Amino acid sequence: MKGQLTPYLSFDGNAKQALEFYKEVLGGEIIGLQTFGEADYPTPPEADNRVMHAKLSKGDISLMFSDTFPGQSVVIGTNISLTLEPESDEEIQSLYDALRKGGKALTELEDTFWGAKYARVQDQFGIIWELNYQKS
Repeated sequence: MKGQLTPYLSFDGNAKQALEFYKEVLGGEIIGLQTFGEADYPTPPEADNRVMHAKLSKGDISLMFSDTFPGQSVVIGTNISLTLEPESDEEIQSLYDALRKGGKALTELEDTFWGAKYARVQDQFGIIWELNYQKS
């Protein structure tokens, strides 16, 4: 199989805030942001400002975002984790620090038996990130 598996993240009305946060953390670009109100799709007026679809890209990394309809629930956190593979000690430390703000470390940043520096972090939106910098 060629190509990248792109995670799709759902939010309960705060997808725009999440997009801006991840844009800042990853240094990416928001592409194709469309709200329910802008779409040619019948939606209730209270959904007008919610994100129907958006994409965040940086190099080979792509994430897709959407808000649910008002009243639909979102199960935060444990149903998805995303892995990032930084290329330096500095980069993994920067990602770890940024993602931990408003969130929490599930596994502290540390050297591992498999020859990597690794951490597992749940960010302020409940998304779980696995950071793995393979040293050799």
